[in-house]
Amino acid sequence: MAAALAGALLTLALTGSDGPSAPGEDSADVGFARDMAIHHQQAVEMSFIVRDRTDDEDVRRFAYDVINTQANQRGMMLGWLDSWGVTIGSGTPPMQWMEHDRSGGSGGQHDGSHDAPHGGQHGSAAPDGRDAPAGSGGGALMPGMATEAELEQLREAEGEEAEVLYLRLMTEHHRAGVDMAEAGEEMAGTEEIRDLAAGMVEGQASEINLMARMLAERDATTG
Repeated sequence: MAAALAGALLTLALTGSDGPSAPGEDSADVGFARDMAIHHQQAVEMSFIVRDRTDDEDVRRFAYDVINTQANQRGMMLGWLDSWGVTIGSGTPPMQWMEHDRSGGSGGQHDGSHDAPHGGQHGSAAPDGRDAPAGSGGGALMPGMATEAELEQLREAEGEEAEVLYLRLMTEHHRAGVDMAEAGEEMAGTEEIRDLAAGMVEGQASEINLMARMLAERDATTG
């Protein structure tokens, strides 16, 4: 991760006024960085919560890994947004960049390598009439994110109950994150976003499998 961060900083240093033009406000690159930064922020928040609600070393170690990885990645994305001269926040609904034609409508290169549906497995609306996800802003829905009620339930849980709830919420979070990252890898026009998104797909898919095993050890399922 330190090497990736160093590479990102080097990229920023090299892409000055004579380098490639910065992605525009409506690009997949900007939309991905904004939305994934919010997505990561909640993953970090949930991981801090469970760290203090359990003594299980495996869960605490996993939560610590999520905190380190996603906080670093979030910092990289916020840095890119700043270097591109765009605001971190946006008045447009989240995930709008994924509504563009995945064959290149957002300025990315399409090679046909990904065929995941827009919005991912969980769609763009909260299932079962749940509240809007916490941290999504303005009541807008962000796929995979926990609701405020679910976060409060996690804060009140302890021990194995907290572990199972966290692993279920984070599995849902990661699944949506993989869908977003696959779209970002496919649609982005900048190498830094494509490379980061590809790493997210691989890393979070591996962690989904790890969480499934951890749930099975607790005689629980993903829900």
